[in-house]
Amino acid sequence: MANNSRVAMFVPLSILMVLVISSGLVQEASAAGECGRTPIGSAAASLSPCLGAAKNARAKVPPACCTKVNALIRTSPRCLCAVLLSPLAKQAGIMPATAISIPKRCNIRNRPAGKKCGRYTVP
Repeated sequence: MANNSRVAMFVPLSILMVLVISSGLVQEASAAGECGRTPIGSAAASLSPCLGAAKNARAKVPPACCTKVNALIRTSPRCLCAVLLSPLAKQAGIMPATAISIPKRCNIRNRPAGKKCGRYTVP
């Protein structure tokens, strides 16, 4: 009889543990946004060499910016869009219509031309 009560207690505890662990995994997975596990602020900061070019369509795009944008397009193109449309970008004075042209201005061949980023289209 004592063995039955241990089994009866073990089953609910096992179920509880599975629920707690799976809940943590779901929260962890949902925490990964457009930039994966990289916070959008960090992704935006990595694009700081692009600031002038993102504000002025006539500004020369620095090679460091092109390198960063190309790397982000290869690893996470949705992240680039998320950064361009973020409140951080707006606070920094970035013009999304201008910033979206940076991959073309850098002559990045694998850019997602024709894809939508909010109401903007990648040229």
